[in-house]
Amino acid sequence: MNINVLLVEDDDLLAKRISNHFADTEFQLTLDNTGAQALQLVQSKINEGTPFDMAIVDVVLPATDGLNLAKELNTFTDIGVIMLSSRDTQADRIAGLAQGADDYVCKPVDLLELELRMRALYKRIAGTKAEDESEEFIEYADFKLHPDNRTLINPQGEEARLTEAEHKVLICLIANAGKATSRAKISEDIGQPDWSPSDRTVDVLIGRLRKKLGDEKEQKRIVTVRGKGYMLST
Repeated sequence: MNINVLLVEDDDLLAKRISNHFADTEFQLTLDNTGAQALQLVQSKINEGTPFDMAIVDVVLPATDGLNLAKELNTFTDIGVIMLSSRDTQADRIAGLAQGADDYVCKPVDLLELELRMRALYKRIAGTKAEDESEEFIEYADFKLHPDNRTLINPQGEEARLTEAEHKVLICLIANAGKATSRAKISEDIGQPDWSPSDRTVDVLIGRLRKKLGDEKEQKRIVTVRGKGYMLST
């Protein structure tokens, strides 16, 4: 079994270290060291029927902005995205997640940590597909969720593709519909059990979901319950 990975990294030394580390594993890396070819490479692999399973993207690239690249990747593919960056503040991590990244790894990169995060992300992606391939839609209130390709369809018939993290948040809210679900519980369900009150990851994901659900001030499907968390209304 091969796991196809796009590595977008302009630091030649780091790119070589990562490539060498995974040389004898099931991870098959394709390198784009500027970001200029990333979207074309992803589309080409889709056309060939061997799409990338995930992308490792540096935040700062010569030909493009890594955050914008992550956002663009999520507009036409369900590829898992791990950001690499020397910026390690909470604001920087939230910025990465806000653009559609599934995980965020700070430099200097510990190769073992990166491998473990890649394996965890692939396990979640593969597990979701395996569990949901026999289902067609999850219907709730006035929207539909296709669990196999993580496509959300709103009442107007408009489709929006969810990231793996957004998908898990929505599934968690659906499972607890009508009652408040704490940020800690949501964080645990998306694979980040070490939640703290200062962590805004869940809030960012909720904000992204609200936009994709078309929530408006007059009618919110995801309601904030002060002091308790979030609730999916009918």
